[in-house]
Amino acid sequence: MTEETRVEDVMTGEVVTLRPDQSVAEAADVLAGDAIGAAPVVDDGTYVGMLNDDDLIVSEARLHLPTTFNILGAQIVMPGSQHRFEEELEKAVGATVGDVMDTDHPTVTSGEPLMAVATLMHDKGVTHVPVIDDGAVVGIVARGDLIRHLSDTT
Repeated sequence: MTEETRVEDVMTGEVVTLRPDQSVAEAADVLAGDAIGAAPVVDDGTYVGMLNDDDLIVSEARLHLPTTFNILGAQIVMPGSQHRFEEELEKAVGATVGDVMDTDHPTVTSGEPLMAVATLMHDKGVTHVPVIDDGAVVGIVARGDLIRHLSDTT
């Protein structure tokens, strides 16, 4: 990857998007039908979040109950485990895309260096990054896009 390569050079421009008011079942049909693992969520043309296949899986998975310790009769709940449980519970009972989507998913702009996206994916552990210009989704970069680019340049 060279410093000159930009996100716009490797992103997928035709992006499948979802709406926050769509049902989880509809979203699953879209992801499965298009054989994709994630889709940006758009409301009136503006990016509002990201739906990952993992967001749908958690609605069917067993919840991780908070880790607690009993010391001298007092029950202590580990703060991180309580937060995780609350997030999972929220997604498990969600009926719409808006209920289960990630509203804090990392994004990039089309002019950013490709290295920035690769670093972001690695550091944040994400597989898809929406490309947002002026609040609108203009593309998406998946790990496969990076691999294809690396393959083409070697």
